[in-house]
Amino acid sequence: MKIHEYQARELLRSFNIPVPAGQAISSIEEAAAAFKSVTAGQTSPLAVVKAQVHAGGRGKAGFVKLVKTADEATAAARFMFSNRMVSPQTPPEGLEVTKLLVANGVDIAERKGGGNEEFYLAITTDRTTRRNILIASREGGVEIETVAHDRPDAIIKEPLHPLLGLQGFQARKIAFALGFTGKLVNQAAAIMQNLARLYIEKDCTLAEINPLIITASTPTTPGQVIAIDAKFSFDENGLFRHADVQALEDPSEENPAELKAKKFGLTYIALDGNIGCLVNGAGLAMATMDIVKLEGAAKNIEPANFLDVGGGASEEAVTEAFSIILSDPKVKGVLVNIFGGIMRCDVIAQGIVNAARKFKNPDGSIGFKVPLVVRLEGTNVEAGRQLLAAARSDIPTMQAATDLTDAARKVVAAVA
Repeated sequence: MKIHEYQARELLRSFNIPVPAGQAISSIEEAAAAFKSVTAGQTSPLAVVKAQVHAGGRGKAGFVKLVKTADEATAAARFMFSNRMVSPQTPPEGLEVTKLLVANGVDIAERKGGGNEEFYLAITTDRTTRRNILIASREGGVEIETVAHDRPDAIIKEPLHPLLGLQGFQARKIAFALGFTGKLVNQAAAIMQNLARLYIEKDCTLAEINPLIITASTPTTPGQVIAIDAKFSFDENGLFRHADVQALEDPSEENPAELKAKKFGLTYIALDGNIGCLVNGAGLAMATMDIVKLEGAAKNIEPANFLDVGGGASEEAVTEAFSIILSDPKVKGVLVNIFGGIMRCDVIAQGIVNAARKFKNPDGSIGFKVPLVVRLEGTNVEAGRQLLAAARSDIPTMQAATDLTDAARKVVAAVA
């Protein structure tokens, strides 16, 4: 699960990580008041207006704008609310913007040798060592993937202790390595430790600050280390422990089919292919996707989704799984691959029959119009096959397969 930047800032603030003042808005009319609120007391008002979407590349797409007046803030809001944001990380049609963050602008200190004092800071899990790890770099404000590819030596990694987390001496070591000096060392170290604590306590899979900056010094105010952008992802398996985090989810940013699947205990991920897959078990689902791609490679046929009905899905869940798969207009055929262990083949078969009898096509007709290939093995397989054979008149597009390879070849041939 992901959250928006304005929510991430509040989360950082709750863990004593300093962030500039900001206010989320959902209409053009709120922009002027938000600008005046976040810049109150400034002699030279400066704010930044940012689109709140679950995708990167906002700045290059024109959806991050610096503004100096309330009128400029209103104009920026009008543009962002009136246009869909298109970037390399969005679908081709772009994303609708429903919320904006209006935040206090900050003057970033200049770095000796050129550039600004911007840093990258993140905590995630290193699958190689199976430990949580702090990743840091002096190259902040840009995509870390680019830095890692072009300048791997610019990336600093520090593993967290499984029980003690990020310890003080580790945080200070990283702060010195990043070039912090004087009182800024302890400020940066405190932010690192607080971020590590947040990561653990909230069951995150990613806690990222990019950039972490040093503000420019003034005659009355020394430079400070603050976070001006953040990104968080959370482990959905741990959300039952965090009602406060669950409340931050924005359904409008999620795939509607994936949200529907969650309600029925299904694991569904939409892809770009044309063969719908309904499988029990994540490993078998991935193997099914692989063999569909293999058999369909020469004909540009690929899986349209990952869908795991799990080990104990009900007939209702199976029926909904078909509804979800066939709601994707790209789907030209469906492959059902079930190995009955806990999941019984007769339950799957009855779900297929129910779905065929209830599914309503765009033209109003009932029943499956696309080719359907079914491979069943395991618990109650004969009962399942008998159910499907008895319902042949309801599912004229259905074919039975003897094994997975046979199933993949049949569905590819039927769609090609």
